[in-house]
Amino acid sequence: MDPALPDPELDDLGVPQPFPDQASAEAWLTANYLELDSLGIRKVTLYEEDRLVYGPMSLES
Repeated sequence: MDPALPDPELDDLGVPQPFPDQASAEAWLTANYLELDSLGIRKVTLYEEDRLVYGPMSLES
């Protein structure tokens, strides 16, 4: 995992570390999109272990 936010900040957002699978990560992102936007987070990246799955992906519409 290569987060741009330190672990304590991710914990404050309720981000599980790590997600159990890609579907769980994407479901969490969908459910928390507006909160991420209000915090000024504009891009996300999904990793599986050390492998980049996709991203950075813009959250801006």
